[in-house]
Amino acid sequence: MIDPKTAWQPYRPSDANPWDVRKVGHLYRRASFGATWADLQAGVTAGPDKTIDALLTGGPGLDAFEKGMQPLAESIARANNPQQMTAWWLYRLMYSPHPLREKVTLLWHNHFATSNAKVLNCGQMLGQYAVLYRNALGKFGPMLHEISKDPAMMVWLDTVQSVKGKPNENYARELMELFSLGIGNYTEADIREAARAFTGWAVKANKYHFDASQFDDSEKLVFGKRGRFKGEDIVDLCLGKDSCATFIARKMFRYLVSEGVAPVPELIDPLAESFREGGYDIGKLVGTILRSNVFYSPEVYRSRIKSPVDFALGIVRGLEGRPGSSGVASALESLGQNIFFPPSVKGWDGGTTWLNGQTLLFRQNLALAMTSTEDVQFGSRCDPAILAKKHGKSKDAELVDFFVGLFLQGAVPDETRTQLLQYLAQAAKRKYPVYWSESDVADHRVRAVCHLVLAMPEFQLD
Repeated sequence: MIDPKTAWQPYRPSDANPWDVRKVGHLYRRASFGATWADLQAGVTAGPDKTIDALLTGGPGLDAFEKGMQPLAESIARANNPQQMTAWWLYRLMYSPHPLREKVTLLWHNHFATSNAKVLNCGQMLGQYAVLYRNALGKFGPMLHEISKDPAMMVWLDTVQSVKGKPNENYARELMELFSLGIGNYTEADIREAARAFTGWAVKANKYHFDASQFDDSEKLVFGKRGRFKGEDIVDLCLGKDSCATFIARKMFRYLVSEGVAPVPELIDPLAESFREGGYDIGKLVGTILRSNVFYSPEVYRSRIKSPVDFALGIVRGLEGRPGSSGVASALESLGQNIFFPPSVKGWDGGTTWLNGQTLLFRQNLALAMTSTEDVQFGSRCDPAILAKKHGKSKDAELVDFFVGLFLQGAVPDETRTQLLQYLAQAAKRKYPVYWSESDVADHRVRAVCHLVLAMPEFQLD
């Protein structure tokens, strides 16, 4: 089992615990949205330190990518088109040179869950995305201050309705319960008192505006401390509590490490202490986790159920596909994850809630749509046959090993591999339309066996 004493020490490869393709695949699933065949091979060669460094810093071309995306965001904001807004972020998730930063931004989107279903303003929602992305791997304190004054957040949690003599408690409550401390680390009295500190906060011209005439300037008592606190002071008081670092460390553990391993104090406290002493440096926290013994331990390997985004983008990245982001967005909505539209202030629950009989069927159908080349949304933009030819794989054994290695890093029983080979042998004997060439038949078999790999239970796990 996991030893808390060595859990957060850097993983060092050994004969008994080597750095191999499975560990590279694990790293790319958790710190990105899956790996290409080239990513897997390069990661094994580079070793853990260089591979993790590259993920933390991002790849080349980031400035050009950002420059190209900004005008699109501005156009979407002007048109106030929510479908284009969702597609815009999915395009970033699929093609950004810095997938780790996007993945952590997605965590913060779920953490500070704000839905355009109520905000109804794409400009404000894209502004919130910018806050989260800018601070994703920065310091948690500045991000918490910025998100508190974010117009979308202020509309979502009714800060704009909070005035002197009639404070609204929504933001004060969620600031403590969901954003910084967690249940049990504040009282109802703390919430009532803190709510008065956020009075007078308003949105003017799509920006935070302080209306001094609506601010309650009287003394407040929060966490046992008295003062004429303003909203900024309440945020600082939350950041000053020890439970804040523990709460965020636990959240990051669940996101990057495991939803099944219990984050007991013996395991989480050292991580939280390092986070606190490091000034709430998120990038350092993420780096500590990705380099740690616990991250590469057998107990956490494929221990998380993939979110719909991870499932769909894992296929796209693995197949080196270039599908339109609008089609992916539509598919994700049917799977239960419509980004920019989390279901509540608590965000998506994740874990086992991602899967049921219906969503599992939808996942299999999405994998088929992406790989068959027959779907009107995706066409041949994620064609496994093209990928197999690119890497020189044509024989049945080569194809099975290639797709099992690409998507599962070979982690399947021998019986499963045998069944895939039997499927290919049987498929070769079937009758196909007379107008199909030998190449058409061969490509169809490649696409079908790839779909079978993507339909395996193992591929549902991160």
